Amino acid sequence: MKKTNMQWGVIATATVAMVGALASPQAMAKSKAKAPASEAYAAPSTNSRVDALEAQLQAMQAELSSLRASQNRPSAEAAKVQELDEWAQSVKAKPAEAAKDHLFAVRGGWMHFNDNRDSTTSTLGAVNPTFSTDQDAHYYGGAIDFNVNNDLFGLMKNTSFALELGVEYAQIGQSKPNGLGANANGTSQLADVNQLRISASPKVRFLHGSKFRPWLIPAGLDINIISPPSSAITVLNTGMQFGAGADYELFKGIVIGADGRYHHSFDDIDGADTDGFTLGGSVGFKF
Repeated sequence: MKKTNMQWGVIATATVAMVGALASPQAMAKSKAKAPASEAYAAPSTNSRVDALEAQLQAMQAELSSLRASQNRPSAEAAKVQELDEWAQSVKAKPAEAAKDHLFAVRGGWMHFNDNRDSTTSTLGAVNPTFSTDQDAHYYGGAIDFNVNNDLFGLMKNTSFALELGVEYAQIGQSKPNGLGANANGTSQLADVNQLRISASPKVRFLHGSKFRPWLIPAGLDINIISPPSSAITVLNTGMQFGAGADYELFKGIVIGADGRYHHSFDDIDGADTDGFTLGGSVGFKF
């Protein structure tokens, strides 16, 4: 602003000087015509002054032209400000990308099998022990949800798609015959009956951006590892899981949840059934 006022001051001064310079030759010409002949010898000096004023006038005109050009031409700072403003407007025009909210959770709860874990019989030892456990058990484990997108691949707004990788350990029974043989005294060897489940499932989570988020697993993969092994010494089988639940962000980054799942194997593990329900809760941490 100060620079602009200074420029206008220079323009005004130059204009006054121009008017004065234009008026001076006319006044000198009139005084020359009225002057007596004795003063004629001063004419050369007067012409030199006029030439000097004309030179000054031309210099002022050039300065005025330069000032007008600089006034009309934006400065480097103004061009930079304009460029930054255009960039800011373009950034604002772009839709903001929602943050991906991955989740690590520890969970546990109640497990119920469709059938008793039994039929573990072996012919490898001196005896052929069998055992039977209760259909109910407890489990605990953890899972990581990897968020992929928040619009279900463009099909539904505010609906996230995630991949859940989980592991669960279930304690089913204690001090049961292990099915692999007998001690030196002829009695059956005993072992705890347990199961390890590893899962990988697609997960659809609704209400993205809300504290309360229901979700479902349409179908996921289960890998079940049992101990003691089955009658044919098999310890591994695969199956599917289907689930639904809900999470609630209790504090920023801390999430509690509840879920129910059904686990189905395509076949028994040589007589050992792993099908059943799980109901439980979880505490998770977003990252």
